[in-house]
Amino acid sequence: MTRPLILEPEAAYALWAASYPAFAHNPVMQAEERAMLALLPTDLREQAVLDAGCGSGRYLRHAAHRGATRLTGVDLSLPMLERAYGELADLRPDTELTLLRGSVVELPVEDARADLTISGLVLGHIDDLPRALAELRRATKPGGSLLCSDFHPTGHALGWLRDFKAGGERYAVRHTPHLYSHWHRACAALDLAIEEVREPMLDPADIPANARFDPIALDVPVALVFRLRRHG
Repeated sequence: MTRPLILEPEAAYALWAASYPAFAHNPVMQAEERAMLALLPTDLREQAVLDAGCGSGRYLRHAAHRGATRLTGVDLSLPMLERAYGELADLRPDTELTLLRGSVVELPVEDARADLTISGLVLGHIDDLPRALAELRRATKPGGSLLCSDFHPTGHALGWLRDFKAGGERYAVRHTPHLYSHWHRACAALDLAIEEVREPMLDPADIPANARFDPIALDVPVALVFRLRRHG
């Protein structure tokens, strides 16, 4: 099979947005989402939630389902934000939804905006993990939580790609692997406490019968999920 063209995230998501669902649409994302939702507070009433790299809005919807009515999504891709607007149009009328175009490394929000900051499968698109985590920390209130996930670096080492089709062509999004040691060092420097780490595995029941995939994927973790706490 011909290797897909690797695109920078903004260009990739401009192509992908039209067909990108607002739910976990493959076995890796389903495994990641189960781990994320297990760490997401069940009651988010009275909480301000920020999703950095919100894409089509799947974690904003999950936060709304758990009671949050003050929601902010930031994404670099304007087509993905437009998709999120459409996908989230049916939220409760009392929901305060703000969607902003911007980068995770330069969030267009004020300091301490969120009680909870989420960033799902985004930070691998950023080369500079410490800078991204510093921005997520800045946007989170002291004492607040950060819930972050990324594709597991094992997959990158095995040559897996986050690929998709658009216009009959196959593409992939550029991805930078961040090891656990990179997270630990960056969090220590930023006074972010690592409260819990999960490394979810694929559920064989999620894999379609005719799927073409690397069988090693059933034996290794596919995502790295962190719950962090901002101290001061």
